[in-house]
Amino acid sequence: MLGNIRIQNVEKSFDDVKVLNDFSLDIKPGSFVSLIGPSGCGKSTLLRIIGGLEKASSGQIFLDGEKITKAGSDRGFAFQGSNLFPWLSVRENISFGLKARKIYKDKKNDVADMINLVGLSGFENSYPHQISGGMQQRASLARALVGHPKVLLLDEPLGALDAFTRMNLQDEILRIKNENDMTMLMVTHDVDEAIYMSDKVVVMSARPSRVEAIIDIDLPRPRVRVQDTFTLYRNKILDYLDLGGKIQEAEYSI
Repeated sequence: MLGNIRIQNVEKSFDDVKVLNDFSLDIKPGSFVSLIGPSGCGKSTLLRIIGGLEKASSGQIFLDGEKITKAGSDRGFAFQGSNLFPWLSVRENISFGLKARKIYKDKKNDVADMINLVGLSGFENSYPHQISGGMQQRASLARALVGHPKVLLLDEPLGALDAFTRMNLQDEILRIKNENDMTMLMVTHDVDEAIYMSDKVVVMSARPSRVEAIIDIDLPRPRVRVQDTFTLYRNKILDYLDLGGKIQEAEYSI
């Protein structure tokens, strides 16, 4: 499994509004990269282009040397909020994509493996309204992972969760990444989350967005959120986002 993403000179406009401007970025296989920037700067739009859910106005994106032109099973997607089908059980939600691709019979053991991987054993037959928000998000992650994608695209997947559940799931996502050796690209508004989880944090400028900075997070894992070096990274990112000295207003989010 590789998972090398190359974004070359991508631009995206909606009518007369340019969102992305000559955006270029390389993401190494097996790395965890976070995109962070002002609201409306095109973070989610870029993720959707990589996922094949939107088309760029110009420029190209490659996955392992192949140009991305549409959605594919080599890219999994997890959104803010679980987006589970309320009329399907946890197992049926996780199986949905496999059934749509008509490969469920050959892959049904993968569903059981994913349920175990995300810690939902015993809740396979529960419906979304019967489980907590954190468990719903675990089910959503399992649904994105069950096809064994090269790349997992995470669009603020933990934004709707309470702080305690959010921190636990951050660790779970990192564990899943290490066990599956996949590339992960995450959009987040939470500076601390980006530092805690990422190998690199890409700071995007205001719209029309470009790469403002790429910050390598050189901290040992597991990371400690209260250490001095963590705070230095936080202040550096906040300065790039023009929020230096406004940490109380930011409340760890942009």
